[in-house]
Amino acid sequence: MRMGYELAIEQQQKLVMTPELKLALKILQLPAIELEELIQNELETNPVLEIADDSEDKAKEQNYNKQDEKEIDWKEYLQFQGKSYCFEGNVSEESPELSYDNLISYTNTLKEHLHFQLHLSFLKNELKEIGEFIIESLDENGYLAISIEEASKILNTEPQKLEKVLNVIQTFDPSGVGARNLQECLMIQLKNRGINADYLETIIKNFLDDIAGNRLGSIAKKLSITIEEAQKYSDIIKSLEPKPGRAFEGGNATKYVIPDVYIDKIGNEYIITVNDHHTSRLVINQYYKGLLKSEDKASLATSYINNKLSSAMWLIRSLEHRKNTLHNVMKAILEYQLDFFEKGVMFLKTMTLKNIADIIDMHESTVSRAINGKYVQTPRGVFEIKYFFKSGVDNQDGDAVSSESIKTIIKSYISSENSTKPVSDQNIADYLVKNGYVISRRTVAKYRDELAIPPSSRRKRY
Repeated sequence: MRMGYELAIEQQQKLVMTPELKLALKILQLPAIELEELIQNELETNPVLEIADDSEDKAKEQNYNKQDEKEIDWKEYLQFQGKSYCFEGNVSEESPELSYDNLISYTNTLKEHLHFQLHLSFLKNELKEIGEFIIESLDENGYLAISIEEASKILNTEPQKLEKVLNVIQTFDPSGVGARNLQECLMIQLKNRGINADYLETIIKNFLDDIAGNRLGSIAKKLSITIEEAQKYSDIIKSLEPKPGRAFEGGNATKYVIPDVYIDKIGNEYIITVNDHHTSRLVINQYYKGLLKSEDKASLATSYINNKLSSAMWLIRSLEHRKNTLHNVMKAILEYQLDFFEKGVMFLKTMTLKNIADIIDMHESTVSRAINGKYVQTPRGVFEIKYFFKSGVDNQDGDAVSSESIKTIIKSYISSENSTKPVSDQNIADYLVKNGYVISRRTVAKYRDELAIPPSSRRKRY
């Protein structure tokens, strides 16, 4: 057999992921907040890009008629306004615009709330310093995240002093704060409420798992009490707060989401608006476009500007493509789920990526990228776009019914049950079949778990 080297021409077709294509795909799947960060980074690194200056529009808006303003009696107008806002600072003719910062309400954190109570206490300054250390050692739920022994080594003081100050802090509001574990938290709340039931302390120390599992018969048998008494103790314990600090604002709490799409109903028509606050104002800097004409085409400056200009143009095109794709996807979803927008969640249909991809003539992966992590504001509330893509079950007529609609029926049926005889998953499945929904007990159990509703054994009251 002869072996050797030779040259051969072969033609083949394949998809090459260029940097520009990768950027376009990345932009398509970015939600509004992350997209703004990307645009800001591009503005910092690409001198050819800039935000359109709307100062002229603002000047026109501020060029109001002074004579008309003088004709309005603002004192009389403000007299009849509600007192729900607190204005800080003076509003003068020199600053006609009122800052929104002056309207934002302020909420104390848990530690600020406790520090305020500590400074009002009758502890000596030395003990107050210990109290400040203890308060700063609490976690976001109000539990002490450090042991007394560790704290005494850090502060180089006696554990007895720490215990004394901790006991004072445990009397503060919210009740149960400063506890080292769940049992101590519940006992502090009982003490502060003045409840001294005989078996409560024993149940809290030894039978909390049985309380969580609603195994009241087991508790009644072990403590030689009636099941009615066990139910009474269970109700008292369940009325206590296991996380006293969660009533206060946390430092890492999510405040809100910024919708990527808005759907408004004007008359009988739905209007879709894509949130493109920054993307619609991106323009090419005219100064650099002028430099391209005046500079030597072979110079390094011209080459640099050309590269940046090409990058800027591709970014603007990618942003426009993202906007159009998102608009088309939401338009298809709106048409497909029109009954939901008109009548409510009970009329949400089953929908897959393929359904929308076929309508807008795109690949399913493109639809998936377009809806990834994005939210839409509708007349019925703010939803993640993925909310509308639901699996479901068939009814007796052969029509597909969304799982969200089934969950709503299950939740409504359970809310009207007799708490002494709660309905089982099999009862719910039978009820759904009777009403025309073909569904198994296992599926009912899965939907009930997704609704965070405990099983019938844990919902029963004695």
